[in-house]
This record gives sequence, structure tokens and C-alpha cells, in this order.
Amino acid sequence: MAYQAGGQRSVPRPVPESLEAQAYLQDYATYLEAVPFPSVVLDHRWDVVLSNAAFASLFRDVGPHPTALPGDNFLRFVLFHPDAPSVLGDHEAGWCLPMLACFAAAMERQGHDHGLQAIRRDIAQDPIMEAAYRQGLPHWMRVVGEGAVEHDGAVRPLLHPDPRWGATECRIVGDTPRTLQDMGYTRLTMVLRATRPAAAPRRTRAPRRTAGHLSVVRTSES
Repeated sequence: MAYQAGGQRSVPRPVPESLEAQAYLQDYATYLEAVPFPSVVLDHRWDVVLSNAAFASLFRDVGPHPTALPGDNFLRFVLFHPDAPSVLGDHEAGWCLPMLACFAAAMERQGHDHGLQAIRRDIAQDPIMEAAYRQGLPHWMRVVGEGAVEHDGAVRPLLHPDPRWGATECRIVGDTPRTLQDMGYTRLTMVLRATRPAAAPRRTRAPRRTAGHLSVVRTSES
């Protein structure tokens, strides 16, 4: 049911055992397709359970990656995919650090979870992300406050491949019905905002992440 971008996921997602729950998700997928903005249903590991065509369109130019496709695990995409900054504007402060903060909170609640532990190991193996997690994140949290990590209501920049949107913004709306909550899922919708001039600069692919990509790490050490 989840969108595939640039490759096939290596491990199939578990599906609810209840036939009623499976039927609900099938109907919810139909409902999700009627939403004109990018919308995605995630589990507690940020694995993508459902997503719609608008979500696929937003990430249609993203290249292959073995573990960090946007339609497989959204957290891994934000943290590890080299194409993430080409879609997620202000990638460091607008997306990466808030997601790291949410991940840190999830580790405090469910640190025993094997999926979360696997993500933590991958962060530890990436020197830049490990420095951001251990040094940059605490500094950033002190500067912006805990409210900045909340997804619902946040307005964040996007670089949409559709020239009708181009460089724009989205307001993230958390709208999770009780049935999805009971399954342990969360729904997020990126409501695109046509706030930028129509003649925006042509979208170009952002450079791949380098050792100096996360400037907040340097700030925390200064």
C-alpha cells in the first residue's frame, strides 16, 4: 500500500492481523488519494504505511537509495538520503533537527524497539549525524525551545518539482483518527501554501551532504 520511490523495500511492512483493520486501511488508502496535498501515514518507527499520489509527486525526482527512500521510512529519508535537501527546504533547521528531536523522544519512550535501535546505530555510524544528535541537537533545543519540534502546525519550506509550486512552503497538519491511533499510526499532511511569487528561481538539485553540512554542529562547538 505504501508508495515506492526509486527502488523496492527490502523487508515487507507488517500488516494488522485483524481483517477488519486491514479493510479499514484499504478504505483509508482510497480516502487518502482524494487529498490533494502530500499525505502520509507513519508507524512509530516512521515507516510509511500509506501515502497518496501527491506524496509520490513531491518526491518523484528522488534517486535510489538502499535504506532511505521517502516511501519506505521518512525519518531515514530526512537524515540520510543525499537528495533530501533538494526537496526539503532549509533541510537542517526545518526538517533534520526537528526529526532528530522526535527520534530522541521516541528513544526515551521505546528505546527497546529493534527498529528504533537500528536507526540509532545508523546515526552512530554517520559522523555528521552523530555529532548533530549528541552536540547540535541539545544546543538547538536550548535556542528554539521544545515547541519547535512539534510537527502539527509547523510551516516548513519545500522545493516542489512541479513548477506550479516550485519553491514554496507547507503547513504540516497532524490529523490522525482514533482508529489509526489505536493501530499505533500517525497521519501527517503537507498543506502546500502558494505564498511565493510565480516566477520563482528554477529549482536545482542541492549539493550532497558534506562534512560541513550541519552548521548547528559547528555552532554548538563554538
